[in-house]
Amino acid sequence: MRTVAVIGCGVIGNGWAARALASGCEVIACDPDPAAEARLKAAIDTAWPALEKRGLAPGARRDRWQFTTDVATAVDGAELIQENAPERTELKQNVLAQLDALAPEHVIIGSSTSGIKPTELQARCTRAPGRVIVAHPFNPVYLLPLVELVGGEATPPARLEQGQQAYRQLAMRPLVVRREIEGHIADRLMEALWREALHLVNDGVATTEEIDAAVVYGAGLRWSLMGTFLTFHLAGGEAGMRHMLEQFGPALKLPWTKLEAPELTDELIDRVVEGSEHQAAGRSITELESRRDAFLTELLEVVERYWPEAEGLEGRI
Repeated sequence: MRTVAVIGCGVIGNGWAARALASGCEVIACDPDPAAEARLKAAIDTAWPALEKRGLAPGARRDRWQFTTDVATAVDGAELIQENAPERTELKQNVLAQLDALAPEHVIIGSSTSGIKPTELQARCTRAPGRVIVAHPFNPVYLLPLVELVGGEATPPARLEQGQQAYRQLAMRPLVVRREIEGHIADRLMEALWREALHLVNDGVATTEEIDAAVVYGAGLRWSLMGTFLTFHLAGGEAGMRHMLEQFGPALKLPWTKLEAPELTDELIDRVVEGSEHQAAGRSITELESRRDAFLTELLEVVERYWPEAEGLEGRI
């Protein structure tokens, strides 16, 4: 992939531009605000040292970008179009309809929306609506590799496969969401934790710093390697997820959670167990624990350099 069009130069759009440049692409950035050009340059300059440390693709240069306020100019010759308009459904629909009318039908148009379903985004597209998909990244886009890809009612599987290939060329890890839902996957998980965190603050249980410490120094370290299900799979000991659910599953209904949990039916248990065992891929609990511990040991050596005391903030959590 040689050229990426970035439509909308806010924080997310600028992050996409920096990632594309680091991947060896040329970037055509477009924003109706002429002042966005200076912000884009500053954002690329800020991101570039980290990108150099991560490793640049052959031919990657920070100056291989152009800026325009004209959408038609931006999409001309682009092999991937990334829309980053503000999170307002009608605005995004109008922008995407314009992009769909201008771009050749084979070009994927990804939307950085964090919550809008792709069928809504496609509603005003008449040329090739199926190529308009959700391509939801995470900030900072130039470093975090996850991008959630979601197709709408008009999207055939081949379009999502095309999208996967395109975003892999930007060194992303595409996660295809099986069916469209508001908030996709990652934001729904983050919002669930966010709601609980707000309850804890509101009820006087903990400060925001203490809640963040609970993640940074505890669960977050394991999540960065194993996520939620595999972490709980290990919590069940040698019997794995099934034992964990038998022992701790009833706690899901206790009043200490502010979120209503689903009924823990036999069918749900089986699906969760099967999924966890698939993730384990035949590895024993001992093997997974050893891998986890080796990972955490190395990770701690890294994160300690960025904890508060390393900045001279003594006495902070």
